[in-house]
Amino acid sequence: MIEVKNISKAFDGNQVLKDISITFERGKTNLIIGRSGSGKTVLLKSILGLFDIDEGEIWYNDRNLVQMSNKERKLLRSEIGMVFQGGALFDSVNVEGNVRFPLDMFTNMSGPEKIKRVQFCLDHVNIDRQAYKLYPSEISGGMQKRVAIARAIALNPKYLFCDEPNSGLDPETSTVIDQLIQALTKEFQMTTIINTHDMNSVIEIGESVLFISKGEKEWVGTNREILDSGNQKLDDFIFANKLYAQMKKGK
Repeated sequence: MIEVKNISKAFDGNQVLKDISITFERGKTNLIIGRSGSGKTVLLKSILGLFDIDEGEIWYNDRNLVQMSNKERKLLRSEIGMVFQGGALFDSVNVEGNVRFPLDMFTNMSGPEKIKRVQFCLDHVNIDRQAYKLYPSEISGGMQKRVAIARAIALNPKYLFCDEPNSGLDPETSTVIDQLIQALTKEFQMTTIINTHDMNSVIEIGESVLFISKGEKEWVGTNREILDSGNQKLDDFIFANKLYAQMKKGK
C-alpha cells in the first residue's frame, strides 16, 4: 500500500499539486488520470521520490518517504518496478539482456540464477524463448512493452509504476498490455500505480481511479462508477471522446 497525505508541490511559485491525499491499495490497479498539465506526472514522480514535495507525507506501508535517508531510499528503489512511456529498452541489448540488466545491477545472483529469473519473467509476459536473442528494433511495439514489463518485475517488486504504458499501441494490443499488468498485479500482490490518459484502460482495469484537475484531487472511484460520477469536470474530460459520449447516452 502507498498512502499520500496532503502533499503539495510548486515550481517557481506555480502551484502544481494542491493538498492531495489518496491511498493506493495493494493488489489493485490504481490509475491516475487527468488532462495534460493537470499535475498527474508530477504526482507520479513525487510518489517515486524524483521530486521533493513541499508539504505532506508519502507512506510506503509503514515507511515515510519524506523522512528517509539516502540509504533508505536506495533500498526502497530496489522494491520498485517501473514501466516507462515508450518502454525505454536498451537498443543495443537483446531481449534477454534487457530483463537481466536490473539483476546485474542490484543483485548478487549467480549466472544460472539470473538466467532462471529472466526466463521466469519473460514466460510471465508470454515472450517465446526464440525471441530472447532479438533486439528491440527486431520486435513489435507490443512485444517491446511486454519485455519492459518483464524487466520491471525482475527484482520481484512490491510496487509497480507505469507511465502511459499503452502509448503508441493499437487498441487491441493496449488491451493485452492492460490485462497483463492487472494479472501480474494480482498474482504478485503488488501496489500498482498507472499514469494514463487512455480511457480504454480506465474502463478495462480501473479498479481505483484518481482524477486530478489543475493539481487538485477532483474525484476518486472505480471503473464501474466513473460513467455516472456526477462530477462535471470528470464528465467533460471523459465525454470529450465521442465514443464515451455515446456510451453515456446508451445507459
